[in-house]
Amino acid sequence: MDKIIVTGPESSGKTTLCNNIASHFKLSHSKEYARKYLKKIGKEYIQEDLLKIAKGQLNLEKVNKILDTDLITIKIWSEYKFGNCDNWILDKIEEQKNEIRFYLLCKPDIPWESDPLRENPNDR
Repeated sequence: MDKIIVTGPESSGKTTLCNNIASHFKLSHSKEYARKYLKKIGKEYIQEDLLKIAKGQLNLEKVNKILDTDLITIKIWSEYKFGNCDNWILDKIEEQKNEIRFYLLCKPDIPWESDPLRENPNDR
């Protein structure tokens, strides 16, 4: 299944763009699983939470063509925040190299909007 992944730094318009693309082409789309997960746990996350987030994100990818982020973003974030990434995530990214995936990289050239789940207003 071909996929369109909208990715980029925090508060760069990913969700808005994802919603608009899905609406225009009348395709299913996924929201970023991390947001749902982090709201549910209601505490500061640890590196092990990123593996749970990755598994939830991968499940969304199985049923949607338009994705608001993907495992590569989780990998980058894990390396940025914790200095490494779980091998399960790395293995799944390697498997995805055989898929047709089109990436739209959003640039953080719009104002940052405060959100309890966002961490980096000055480093996007």
